[in-house]
Amino acid sequence: MRTIVLAVLWLCAAMAGLFLISQPVGVDAQLTVAVAAILGAAAIYLLRLRGPWRAVFLAISTLVVLRYAYWRTTSTLPSPDDLANFVPAFVLYLAEMYYIVLLAMNLFVVSDPLERGAAPQVEDDRLPRVDVFVPTYNESANILALTLSSAKALDYPADKLRVFLLDDGGTDEKRNARDPAKAAEAWRRHEELQLLCGQLGVTYVTRARNVHAKAGNLNAGLAASDGDLIVVFDADHAPAREFLRQTVGYMVRDPKVFLVQTPHFFSNPDPIEKNLSTFERMPSENEMFYGTIQKGLDKWNAAFFCGSAAVLRRAALMQVGGFSGITITEDCETALDLHSKGWKSVYVDRPMVTGLQPETLASFIGQRSRWCRGMLQILLMKNAGLMPGLSWPQRICYLSSGLIWFFPIMRMVFLAAPLLFIFCDLKIYDVSTQEFVAYTLTYLAVSSLIRNYLYGSVRWPWMSELYEYVQSVYLFRAIISVLVNPRRPTFNVTAKGDTLAEDRLSEIAWPYFAIFAVLLGAAGYSVYRYQTEPEIGGILLVVAGWNLLNLVIAAAALGVVTEKRERRATPRILTKRAAELVLDGMSVPVVVTDISTGGAKVEPLGSLRVVAPDTNAELRVSRTDGTPLGLLPVTIRTQGEEKGTPVLGLGYRADYGDYPLIAELMLADMTPLREQRARRQHRRALWLASVNIVGWALRYPMRAFRHLVFDRAAAVPAPPQEIQTLQPAAILRPSAQPAQS
Repeated sequence: MRTIVLAVLWLCAAMAGLFLISQPVGVDAQLTVAVAAILGAAAIYLLRLRGPWRAVFLAISTLVVLRYAYWRTTSTLPSPDDLANFVPAFVLYLAEMYYIVLLAMNLFVVSDPLERGAAPQVEDDRLPRVDVFVPTYNESANILALTLSSAKALDYPADKLRVFLLDDGGTDEKRNARDPAKAAEAWRRHEELQLLCGQLGVTYVTRARNVHAKAGNLNAGLAASDGDLIVVFDADHAPAREFLRQTVGYMVRDPKVFLVQTPHFFSNPDPIEKNLSTFERMPSENEMFYGTIQKGLDKWNAAFFCGSAAVLRRAALMQVGGFSGITITEDCETALDLHSKGWKSVYVDRPMVTGLQPETLASFIGQRSRWCRGMLQILLMKNAGLMPGLSWPQRICYLSSGLIWFFPIMRMVFLAAPLLFIFCDLKIYDVSTQEFVAYTLTYLAVSSLIRNYLYGSVRWPWMSELYEYVQSVYLFRAIISVLVNPRRPTFNVTAKGDTLAEDRLSEIAWPYFAIFAVLLGAAGYSVYRYQTEPEIGGILLVVAGWNLLNLVIAAAALGVVTEKRERRATPRILTKRAAELVLDGMSVPVVVTDISTGGAKVEPLGSLRVVAPDTNAELRVSRTDGTPLGLLPVTIRTQGEEKGTPVLGLGYRADYGDYPLIAELMLADMTPLREQRARRQHRRALWLASVNIVGWALRYPMRAFRHLVFDRAAAVPAPPQEIQTLQPAAILRPSAQPAQS
């Protein structure tokens, strides 16, 4: 009922304004009305008003956006008789309308996000049988050992839980490859992972051929198992013990639920967070999706499978022939197929896995290229707008999720547009300075308000623009390849756990330098034209300001392509677990404060003598309820103080059989990680965010050019396979439009 009331209020307010939108008014009147609307919306935003006020905010903002769209359509395009100006002007107009349509769809999706309460709890004798799938291709045994150990330790009746390692790196096809080196590596992996599974009590599964990539691997798991429910964890997504207790109840309560999806949480920064040093204080990029958009999709029964950290119903999967493999994004495609059959989905906004982000920009771009190509494949080959069985809200939700991936083309258009006027004097945005202020600036202001009102706690201002710019340089060609041949893209595995010994430029950095140079040259030429052509001073200031925004984003991106060193292959996560350090027969209570698969930092709670480096000891590990589990062999590597508190740095002397103890310390209680995520989810004032982005733009180009000049002779790693087929777009753009990621 609440959703209906909000929708009616929003719709009535918007319909009441349609008459005003189409009325011819003077520039001064337009400015007055727009500013009044912005002030009203800003008051709702600043006072943090919710409930019905959310609908009022959206209605007011929608009026300003629609007024701009009407004016842009009827009053700004040059004559079609002047093709030199009309064609690029119309392309720019289409790009703007794309964002406005996408904004409208997005507002519908997140108009009233669903906040779910506590998960339904089920008695053990009513719980269904669960098969846990961990698909792998080339991940190391250390990464897999943590995930498998965590999966084995899930809080669930042991007789109803089985864990499967689905190995696509040791298939018959790979072990019999013509290349002897590749065949030998596949055999080595096959035998190593069989040994790992034997030690951990996990079922090892491989298959004859690597067909249909991850979807085929998961379907091989379906054929080798018989549980009622399927849980999927990526190879680097280690789960907390509570995972099944917080998800399975939804399946038991409603037999029509095919999916319970949870957020992905990452223990290490992505390349943008790492290279700009924002990971500890700023919401991560994926939190906009998992913190707001998925809850909006959940409201309309359109939350979709994200490939990992999810529970699925076997009966539903078998109805559609298993995991879908027509596209390279089997997760969203599978969800679309099942939603069209009338099945339901649930989204639980509770992080219960910790995974790894790509460490390098090249692997990050490769991952996003796969997502982009896969979502566009779904849009072209299984268009939700035409697919039978979906509700209209579901159609809008899926179309919104697919259409967003055209953003690289639009970014390129917005980047090129001011250059056409500055260098070629093309009139592609034919407005006066007064009209620009009354219509365009007010539209941009209300767009910024919308983003901050809806997403302010999960996405800081300017970060969508920066993320989209960095991706667009290479994703442009990926889009074209899908449009030309939707069936051509192939699945590529994202590299994880890379290390960098020294700071260096990314191997894919050069187009970012080229774009920066063009924009900087345009800024200089704008100054020259302003001084020599005073008759165009007004419009030139507008266009030069647009180009300056582009330049700021491009300059900040040079900090992204300057990769910071990362020698730690296993990132540490926060924890707060009690344990005991056993040294020379003496036991000292300690608190484990951070931990990885390579070592841990502990704070002794009792007196401890000075210990020589590399002294062997043991860590006595117990469950959170006090149940003893065993002794973890460790080496005391360092002993010192932090802020007056004694600390020890420990390294493990462990084999695969000890990983259940490491998993217990790391993941039995993810409360510290959830608290870390909550601390980062806070709003950033626009002026502070602007200071940040300008500071990056002033600071990082000099460092990037220094690396460009002095590191030319240094060898750099070859691009990963998933990058080798990508080529940069010539140019693209930045910030002024509403951005979604």
